[in-house]
Amino acid sequence: MSKKIALAYSGGLDTSIIIPWLKENHDAEVHAVCGDVGQGEEELNGLVEKALNSGAATCRVVDVRDEFVTDYLWPMVRALSVYEGRYLLGTSIARPLLAKVQVDYAREVGATAVAHGCTGKGNDQVRFELAFQALAPELEVIAPWRTWKIRSREDALDYADARGIQVTASRTKIYSRDRNLWHISHEGGALEDPANSPPDDVWVWSVDPRRAPDQAEEVTLSFRAGVPIAIDGKSFGPAALVAELNRRGARHGVGRVDIVENRLVGMKSRGVYETPGGTIVYEAARSLRALTLERDTARMAERLALEFGDLIYTGRWFAPLREALGAFFDEVCAPVTGEVRVRLFKGQATAVGASSERSLYSESLATFGESASFDHADSKGFVKLYGLPNQVAAAVRRRAGDSR
Repeated sequence: MSKKIALAYSGGLDTSIIIPWLKENHDAEVHAVCGDVGQGEEELNGLVEKALNSGAATCRVVDVRDEFVTDYLWPMVRALSVYEGRYLLGTSIARPLLAKVQVDYAREVGATAVAHGCTGKGNDQVRFELAFQALAPELEVIAPWRTWKIRSREDALDYADARGIQVTASRTKIYSRDRNLWHISHEGGALEDPANSPPDDVWVWSVDPRRAPDQAEEVTLSFRAGVPIAIDGKSFGPAALVAELNRRGARHGVGRVDIVENRLVGMKSRGVYETPGGTIVYEAARSLRALTLERDTARMAERLALEFGDLIYTGRWFAPLREALGAFFDEVCAPVTGEVRVRLFKGQATAVGASSERSLYSESLATFGESASFDHADSKGFVKLYGLPNQVAAAVRRRAGDSR
């Protein structure tokens, strides 16, 4: 009986030619599987037929959009994790779920191996394979890009032509893109030189902020325990809520980011990202957290958000530390419930008002007017004690002749 391999399948050039390559080089029966995390109809329509025409024994598309939002995006939002200050981790956060879908299908069809089309230069090979190690360490991992003789896009297209495999890729395609509910990423072409401004044809989702509406739009997000549940008072399902925010943000040019990031494998890479809905969510969540979290918890959450973001970026979603930090952020965000108004205008999403029954803000304490809750005379002793260490250190320096 032929060996069975479950292949993470996108329908792109690489995974299309991997099907016949696995059959030729592993005497394998290939079972293709694709997790629908919001790639869109353009990418998913006809995917099953395409895989079968390329030689797959079976192909399944699994709709995991709501799971993606609830079990992956929302934990990341509770942490407010950002990689290297700007990247909202759109590709990184989807990979563990896609690997999980693949493992589940491998077990269903009785596969003894899993395969992926990630290159040796990228981060995704690590994200997929660390997930395999955590979820199904008994499965063999096959990574064709590490062993086959194909070395370029042209080689891959020649391989497809020789076997009669129809692919939408062309020899003149400029950009490499990844799309899901949270974002679209763009790499390659003119973007490979960081000195080049992104050409206009890079952007496929969001309106050029210079051409966005001249009238601002306000969106009110309702949160419960750190994650959004409604827009302008209307409840949405998880995936539908993100999609609606994407629609509103994109028409105002919100969420464009152009960065040079440090890949896990060590090299620097330029990425251009469109994350309209996610940018709105993060802006609102930050404002609501500022209103509802006391200082020490908020500052610890900020520090640990960096670690949480690194765990996501480097593929350690199923690691014990990520799970433990996830529990921490669940607890931290328990009081982060309320509403935030976000103004969308010319590429910017700006929180302009927040309210919560769990608000820690006290107008009677903060007011510049007369306050019955605060006695200014109390500050004298506080300032003296707060500055005592510096006062002592300064006195010692003076005795030592240090003029600083």
